[in-house]
Amino acid sequence: MMTFDLIKEALEKAFIAQMDATAQWHINEPEALEADTNPLLENITPLVLVQHLMNFKLWHVEDIARRKDVTPDVIADCKYKIDGLNQRRNDFMEKVDACLVGMIMPMIGEGEGRHNTESMGMSIDRLSILSLKMFHMQEQVERTDVDEAHVESCRGKLAVLKEQRDDLMRSVFELIDEFAAGSKRPKVYYQFKMYNDPSLNPELYKNK
Repeated sequence: MMTFDLIKEALEKAFIAQMDATAQWHINEPEALEADTNPLLENITPLVLVQHLMNFKLWHVEDIARRKDVTPDVIADCKYKIDGLNQRRNDFMEKVDACLVGMIMPMIGEGEGRHNTESMGMSIDRLSILSLKMFHMQEQVERTDVDEAHVESCRGKLAVLKEQRDDLMRSVFELIDEFAAGSKRPKVYYQFKMYNDPSLNPELYKNK
């Protein structure tokens, strides 16, 4: 039987998986991951990790795109990769939302309630990015080729990032409690990204 507590437990496991995968993928990055989108507890972590992988790949492509010692074709290639990854990132943000909403709605039924300004999928995306920031800030803390001021500055930033992650996780769980209490209702918010769609981006359909 589905319960709100079970959903929170599944999400907590998914948030731990984000952190674990961030470290593991820096050793062995997967090319792709698969996940079932049906609204089942066991699908939450795989969906979250597919979405997280898009952020992981985006992080490193965007690092390359900021280099000044490469040719313009390298930067152009990065731009195309960023567009594609960002599209999939948003697609899976929506799939995470749809999975969670599909589990929650049968438990609360029809009725009135306020909607949140940010969906659960959007919050989970922010947690994904926070896990990446924490990993890379920890790398800075462990550097031996910089002065102590740099290390101390990064150590302070890492503490702030950890606090922000804790706050955001707690906010997600509190939002689920609000769904359970009937004071708010979940909803999938679709991005409808237009820039990659040749039927919606005028620079694409006017310049075929």
